Amino acid sequence: MLLLGCIKEVSDYELVVSLPNGLSGFVPVTQISDAYSKMLSKQVAQGELLEDLHSLLDMYSPGMLVRCIVTSVEKSADGRRSIKLSIDPRKVNKGLNASALASGMLLSGVVSSVEDHGYLIDIGVSGTHAFLPRQKAQNYIKAVKRGPDLKIGQNLNCVIVEVKNEGRVVLLSIDRSEVAASLATERQNWTLSNLLPGLVVKARVQKLAPLGIKLSFLSSFTGIVDFMHMDPEKSMNYSPDQVMKACILSVHPTSKVVRLTLRQAFLHPGGSPDQLSNDRMGAVVEESTVKAFYKQFGAIFELDDGTLAFARLKHLSKTRKSFKPGAFKAGCKHKCRIIDYSLMDEMCIVSLKYQIIEARFLQYQDIHTGDVVQGKVFALKPIGMQVKVTDGIKGLVPSMHLADVILKQPEKKYNIGDEVKCRVLECNPAGKKLILTLKKSLVQSKLPILSSYEDAKPDLITHGFVVCAREFGCIVKFYNDVKGLVPKNELGLEPISCPDKVFHEGQVVKVMVLKCEPQQERLLLSFRLSSKPALEDKKEGTPKKKQEMKYQIGEMVDVKVLKKKDNGLEVSVLEDEGNVIAWIPTVHLSDSVVNCKLLWHCLQEGDVLPRVMCLSDKGGRIILSRKSAVISAVQEEQVVRSFSEIQPGMLLTGYVRNVMPFGVFVEFPFGVTGLAPKVSMSDKFVTDTKDHFAVGQTVIAKVMSIDEEKQRVLLNLKVSECSSGDSAAESFTLLNQYFKEMKEIRNLLRRREESSMAQGLCELVPGKELQLVVQDVKEDGSALFSGSCVTGLTVTATRYHLGDKSIVPGEKIKALVLHVDAFTSTVYVSLREKLLKQRP
Repeated sequence: MLLLGCIKEVSDYELVVSLPNGLSGFVPVTQISDAYSKMLSKQVAQGELLEDLHSLLDMYSPGMLVRCIVTSVEKSADGRRSIKLSIDPRKVNKGLNASALASGMLLSGVVSSVEDHGYLIDIGVSGTHAFLPRQKAQNYIKAVKRGPDLKIGQNLNCVIVEVKNEGRVVLLSIDRSEVAASLATERQNWTLSNLLPGLVVKARVQKLAPLGIKLSFLSSFTGIVDFMHMDPEKSMNYSPDQVMKACILSVHPTSKVVRLTLRQAFLHPGGSPDQLSNDRMGAVVEESTVKAFYKQFGAIFELDDGTLAFARLKHLSKTRKSFKPGAFKAGCKHKCRIIDYSLMDEMCIVSLKYQIIEARFLQYQDIHTGDVVQGKVFALKPIGMQVKVTDGIKGLVPSMHLADVILKQPEKKYNIGDEVKCRVLECNPAGKKLILTLKKSLVQSKLPILSSYEDAKPDLITHGFVVCAREFGCIVKFYNDVKGLVPKNELGLEPISCPDKVFHEGQVVKVMVLKCEPQQERLLLSFRLSSKPALEDKKEGTPKKKQEMKYQIGEMVDVKVLKKKDNGLEVSVLEDEGNVIAWIPTVHLSDSVVNCKLLWHCLQEGDVLPRVMCLSDKGGRIILSRKSAVISAVQEEQVVRSFSEIQPGMLLTGYVRNVMPFGVFVEFPFGVTGLAPKVSMSDKFVTDTKDHFAVGQTVIAKVMSIDEEKQRVLLNLKVSECSSGDSAAESFTLLNQYFKEMKEIRNLLRRREESSMAQGLCELVPGKELQLVVQDVKEDGSALFSGSCVTGLTVTATRYHLGDKSIVPGEKIKALVLHVDAFTSTVYVSLREKLLKQRP
């Protein structure tokens, strides 16, 4: 069945669509279009994000009208019907063929490809290529404010502007004024087999009836307007032979019954129906007046604000036996509650049932983190237990939260239908996600609920649960995914050498907040509730020392750039209102030597740098670092604070302090240094040490030996020796950080509004496909290129990256960006087919 629907909710995996007569259905992410499904499959196969693949949230929003087709109707375990839909043009427009296409037709299309001068649109007609020129899309793109381009998978209301070659090629427009003015006419040769919902037609009243109106349109067709789709302003003023505009709502596939609407919001294609304000959902209306009663369907009411509402028959009384038709004569008043809103009917859905009017929770928005709720068990699954709170609200109790201890066989403790008392750990109304706990210690806790980092005030005592116990301490989780660290020295009054043997995953614990940085979402905790932590005692006992040692090594601060100097940045610490001056050496701006130079070039006075770590505070000068790997090592306690802590075999993260002909000196946080001799520097043969390492470069070093008498440490920097086991994951983390910083640099360059050449560099990212012209082929086999997108830049490809192609100057080619060297304004590209084919 073909229907016009209105998007009600959008998530990563589906669209929830409001349908006529108070129904709703859902469109899975795989039912958008053929091109979008292929991109999804490719992303899954490759295991990495595709640049051109956008989420449903980027392309669809509530209030948007879409044509859809019912693909299946399934009955769920609780008796509810689930309507599965598709908006794929190949299914929605399956009644159309190339010969039936005509100028002026309005139909659905989905973007299948973005081209230089426009877009290829999938209209679902076999043998037809549909093209949307850019100028016919501009005012729509500006109006929807979703970026400068349409996206693959975006659903559009298209008007056919021109048909060429007997329907093999059509030109489209999505210009808002052209779409809004479109009208289906006899000249467009519509038939009952290809008629589409959403078409606006001129109709004539044939017959008036209590439940609606019978109309004729497009000369020979007839359709029905039911009582919910008459124009509320004119519902009493329709007369036979009256001519008016109507919009097709649905077409039944077998009976060919056509239903239409006379509501104003649907009479101009491209429009959007009125939405209900958020504060009205769930509202109890003390007096609603019956406007009309339909014994087979329900009743229409006028609410206290003058709007109309509909109550289905089953919502007019507690049971069918207790239902009294006489109570629903026009003018009778009733108490009701708004339980839903039908976008397609522009009408509230209400219930008169006492248990619904008095219900504490009606929708996910009514539930708050920390609430204690009653529910019924309705499913046991490997990931946990599903609990039904109300008809429309379901939650999950993860396996870890089924009891205070981990249950190996939860089916022995719980049965389907059991009543359970839970506490809400997390509630996300937008994603309809409700996470619950059955741990008695949490459900019965009288301590404050910690549901945000802002609530974590020092000395606050609350309950949480352990999610990780390692050598460095315990990670404790609270509500709304708030989590914090209990360091090893705060695990108890007595030292605990092996935390993982004392604490276990899921264990409920009572903790005290020591310190919290809400913006950084960093939370420091203690299990020592009876006395202040040692660190605090020291601070209180030695105020003078605290004044001298302003910042601890490893402490995170936000800073503002004051001056740029040749070898670094002079900054002020924002936490101290700019009174404390510190220094970030250029080599400490990034783990990547190249990015250090780029960031120094891009940053300007006044720029704010968040989450910079204090590296040292010697001689009254505070040295800071932005090296991500070094910061992680300090935060995870993978460091040594003195020479006495060093042990052979340790893997430590540091940075090159000096490069000498005989080796490399490496410094670690807290000031410990070591030497990597030339023989232990690299897996490759080292001729010149400066060819392998640069001052400031971040390295992972393995401790080979220690000379306690001379206080010397010998290190190994060979990659083969310095992996903790998962070298691929380590490499990916570093590479990911590099690309994050490159994105930051591009954003800085854009904001600076530098030269057009700099702006051009910002747009060139690895993996981007370019249209180039061969300028020159050199003797060594490499080549130079030019193009409108690379004006002022040197674009080159090595002999290897020319592949098997034999190119000549002046030839137009496609190439893929491999690397961009911003300092030399050089772009390295590849022409190899294997790489070009892999591009999405």
